[in-house]
Amino acid sequence: MSLQIAEEVRPAVPPVEEVTSPPPVAPALPEVSRLRQGAASAGWAVAGAAGFVALWALAASHNPKLPAPGDTFTVLKELLSDPFYDNGPDDKGVGLLVWATLLRVFKGWTLATLVGVPLGLLVGTSRRAWQALNPVIQVLRPVSPLAWFPILAFALGQSELASVWTVFVIALWPTVLNTAAGAAAVPADQRDVARVFRFGRVAYLRHVLIPNVLPFTVTGLRLSMGIGWIVIVAVEMLGGTSGIGRQIWTWYNALDLSKVAAGIIIVGVVGLVLDLLLLRLAKAVALDDGSAA
Repeated sequence: MSLQIAEEVRPAVPPVEEVTSPPPVAPALPEVSRLRQGAASAGWAVAGAAGFVALWALAASHNPKLPAPGDTFTVLKELLSDPFYDNGPDDKGVGLLVWATLLRVFKGWTLATLVGVPLGLLVGTSRRAWQALNPVIQVLRPVSPLAWFPILAFALGQSELASVWTVFVIALWPTVLNTAAGAAAVPADQRDVARVFRFGRVAYLRHVLIPNVLPFTVTGLRLSMGIGWIVIVAVEMLGGTSGIGRQIWTWYNALDLSKVAAGIIIVGVVGLVLDLLLLRLAKAVALDDGSAA
């Protein structure tokens, strides 16, 4: 009897042939798919550029006044062959001209960031500040930069400073509005948790406000940089300060349209690089925010 009970209580051991082996590990494919996506993106980019050049060549063939792509790329190659030569104030390479323009943009953009982020936090977290400042922002925001520049140039007495402050004024609004939108969009449950745990101002800023606002702010900074880069070329044409914008205007006055087209390409490529850098920063911020959550 005891033997039977022991046999009944003994746990059943599955047969050897029924023991399943662990499933085979699938090969890591993310790297391969990433490479494919990158190759596909590059292929579509090349196709788009080729289509644009084809349309450009077609337009130039019907209008002899337009510079042809071949002539433009030949001139562009010459300009880039020695971009950093310096033969005096009126004879510099395109590299030095672009650098001078970039410095103005970065100065104005940095000032707009230093002022716009705190102002956006104030507007987004205070109803009274929003009611007081939003009408002023909405009135000044649509004003053309070419309207700001003459006033600033007359007030400051110097085109160089006026160029920087014009970029500041135009780049300020996207930073303020996006930061304010992020501050106003903090989830209510996170505010409630901060209230329950009696967060101080520093703790609330560090653990609640800044993590939620940062992606919005970076988007505003990206928009501000793009607008600033667009504005500075027109401002240099108007104000006569040394830079790629003024040089394009000089080429136009000399009716050297192939160089004008080459200058447009340089301005576009630099703007694209700036946008990609800030887009990479925006993705990094979004990734950190998602991993932290």
